[in-house]
Order: sequence, then structure tokens, then C-alpha cells
Amino acid sequence: MGGRSRARWAAAALGVAGLLCAVLGAVMIGMVPSIIEQQVFKNVRIDPQSLSFNMWKEIPVPFYLSIYFFEVINPDEILKGEKPLVQERGPYVYREFRHKTNITFNDNDTVSFREHRSFQFQPDRSRGDENDYIVLPNILVLGAATMMEHRPTSLKLLMTLAFSTLGQRAFMNRTVGEVMWGYEDPLVNLLNKYFPDMLPVKGKFGLFVKMNNSDSEVFTVFTGVQNFSRIHLVDKWNGLSKVSYWNSEGCNMINGTSGQMWPPFMTPESSLEFYSPEACRSMKLIYKEPGVYEGIPIYRFVAPKTLFANGSVYPPNEGFCPCLESGIQNMSTCRFHAPLFLSHPHFYNADPVLTQAVLGLHPNPEEHALFLDIHPVTGIPMNCSVKLQISLYIKAVRGIGQTGKIEPVVLPLMWFGQSGAMEGAPLRTFYTQLVLLPLVLHYAQYVLLALGGALLLVPVVYQVRSQERCYLFWSGGKKGSEDKEAIQAYSESLMKPAAKGTVLQEARL
Repeated sequence: MGGRSRARWAAAALGVAGLLCAVLGAVMIGMVPSIIEQQVFKNVRIDPQSLSFNMWKEIPVPFYLSIYFFEVINPDEILKGEKPLVQERGPYVYREFRHKTNITFNDNDTVSFREHRSFQFQPDRSRGDENDYIVLPNILVLGAATMMEHRPTSLKLLMTLAFSTLGQRAFMNRTVGEVMWGYEDPLVNLLNKYFPDMLPVKGKFGLFVKMNNSDSEVFTVFTGVQNFSRIHLVDKWNGLSKVSYWNSEGCNMINGTSGQMWPPFMTPESSLEFYSPEACRSMKLIYKEPGVYEGIPIYRFVAPKTLFANGSVYPPNEGFCPCLESGIQNMSTCRFHAPLFLSHPHFYNADPVLTQAVLGLHPNPEEHALFLDIHPVTGIPMNCSVKLQISLYIKAVRGIGQTGKIEPVVLPLMWFGQSGAMEGAPLRTFYTQLVLLPLVLHYAQYVLLALGGALLLVPVVYQVRSQERCYLFWSGGKKGSEDKEAIQAYSESLMKPAAKGTVLQEARL
């Protein structure tokens, strides 16, 4: 009896444990999605207590800026009206360091900040040196000439004389470092003296002269602490709710985020929208496909073909015009009226006329398409590669001799790629806290439910077997000794192996 009692208590204990596991599993099925959602909300908002705050404040991901120049091979022939021939040089790679400064939390659930950026040249990643000389269009001469096209002839002749006096020509031979970070040019002083609003810089002139060791304009974005539905969205840029560069309200809108984090819980119907001060506009990327980065599920977002389309191809872009061919965006209204254009590298996704007008261009999606890989649950970028090209519209301007007989053409100057991928300790922390832990909780609820169901079967099986034994005992007590002996003999026969060839006969009790 003692053995049976212990067995009964063991079965009961297992049944209670199974019931608890099943209840816990069922509760988790209802609660885990809410728990995960709360953890994500808690850790992606802009709050000093959140897991992602330090990542937002000082980006731990190593970012690299890769510069490719289009060296002009036939400058003299271009001045005679021939088609330009260019050769891609580079990459010249820089490590980019970013951290936010002047962080101020406001009363309306927003935070204001500037972002400090600095660059360090990386010789081991580069194909060339900052001291390399490259022949490029003289942006000051050719840009100023185009801007002076409709000015009085006397003024254009005066400018021709000034160019000649200062030894300025349509094409220049400068080092990579000078083109990037600036060079002294007496023409800059001359233009600033007589045309004070023509250039955005004083002193040195260079394509990235104002970007190194400098702070960005002020961004004000929503933190998501009080109202999570607006997390990371831009409230104001430099105090403005919209810009005034373009010709339509839609094009002037400041939409999306600041381009570093996005709202969580994305779906394939989501899009990535952000405001780019460098492009003077908001941009929207679209979902392409799911994927996996270092074990982390991601969504890949890419630029739509309409991103730089002109107004005739995509009417909502009409506000960015006056336009030339589709696939390039006129930047003159936000770049001091200089005839600069923004596009994908090598005029990828642009009107083929642009590529055919310049020899040496070879657009292809593998090298020139941009993408962002985003963890859809948190909205945090895992891997990104943003690639853009700057081009200069050049032409012969009557009255300015330095322009010769240049045929009108959009001539690429350079393209750059900004790339970064999460790695090392930040990647491990992110994976553990926001991927592995939710995954463990997700599977634990079903494991507990299955285990609880299995343990609950133990007392049920025990009860059934006990009832069978009681029935056999009761049946045995009602029959005579002859029947008992028959039952015992039949039971013993079942315990012995049957002889080969024999057939067991049914016992008739």
C-alpha cells in the first residue's frame, strides 16, 4: 500500500506542475506580445534610460565616406565642342565620426540637438592619396559663367577680364585634398567682393569645406516618451517646419525622421522617409525584400525610380523644377543658384540621354543603387549604403571667353557613398536584448504549454490504470477458484515466449 500511495502522490504532484505550466504558457501567449512591445517602446525612445540612447547620442557604428571623382580626360577637346570623356578615380575613403551636441529636452515631448562630424582619411581603404592631382571642371569659373548668362554683356566682359587676370581657366588641376577640404583662390575673394551672395563660403573653397569638424544645423525631433506614435519624427529643422527652396508646398515639407532611426514595428507596407539637409528636401525609400543580417531579421529599403524623376515623369516632383532630363534634381535654388544637380552615381535610373552625353559612364544597380537594411521590430538600421552624385551643368556662355564652345552637358564631378554596418559589442547587445530575449520568450510560451499538457496526462493515465486493476480484482473475487486458476495460468502463459509454430488460443473465462 505504501508504494501505491507514493505513486498516487507523485502523479498528483506532476499533474499540479503540469497545470501550472499550462496556465503559465497560456498566460504568456496572451502577455508576451505585450511585454515585447513594451520593451521595444522602452528601449527605442529617445530617453537617457533607454537601451538605444547612447547609440543615438554617439553612433557606435563605424561609418565610412567613399569619394569617387570623375577626372576629365579631354578638357581641350571639350572647349572645342566635343563630347566629354571622364575616368572614375578612387575611392578616397574617410572614417566618419558623429556625435550629438547641445542636446536639449523640451516640454512638448521633443529634443533638440546638433550633430558634430569629423573625417579621417583611411589610406588602407583608399585607392590613391589625398595628394593625387585630378583634372576637374573649375566650378567657380563655369558655375559663375552660367549664372551670368543673362547679365549685361559689359558685366560678362568684365568677368572675362577678371578670369584672365587671375589666370582662371575652365578646367583645373587640383589635389584631392584641395578639392575636398578647400583651397585658397583669389577668385573667391573677388566674387565675394562684387557678388556677395553668390558663394556660400568665405576664404577657402572646396566641395566639403564646411563639413569637417563642424556642427550641423539644429534638428528638433519627437522623443516618443509621451506620444509614441510620433517617435523620431522631425518637428523642426533649424527652427523651420518647412523650407522655402522649392515651388510647391509638398516639396517644401519636412517629413519623416532625421535619417538615423525610424518608428518600430514596420511592415512591408512601411516606407522610410527622412529629411536630408544636404539634399535640401525630404526623401522616401520603399520596401524591397526581407533578409537577415548577422542573424537579425531585416527589411531592405531602396530608392524608388521616381526619387529624382522630373515633373513630366512624376508630377509630384514638379515643385523641384526647373528640370532637365529625368533622373537628376536641380539643386540651384538651395545652392546659391549654382547649376548643380543631384542624382544616383553614373546617372543610374536616369534618362539614358544623360549617360550618352558623357563618355566613360557605366551605371549598374550592384555598384550604384542605395539601400538601407532596417530591423523592422525596432526601426534601427543594421546596414546601409547611401550613394549620390553631384554634377555641374556647363555650356558656352556668349561674352565669357573661358567657356569656349562647350556644348551644353550635365558633367559629373564626383559621387560619394556613405556606408555603415552594426558590429562588435553594440551588435551583440542589440541581438541579446532585442532579438534573442524576445525569441526565447516567444518559444518558451509554447514549450510550457506543451509540457503542461504532457504532465497533465500523467495523473489521468495513472487513474485509468488504477481503475483497470480494481476491475480485475473485483472480477476475480466473484468467480470460483477454478476461474482464478485459469486466469492465473493464462497470465503466466503471456509472460512466456510462445513456441514456434504454435497459435495462442483465446481464454474463455
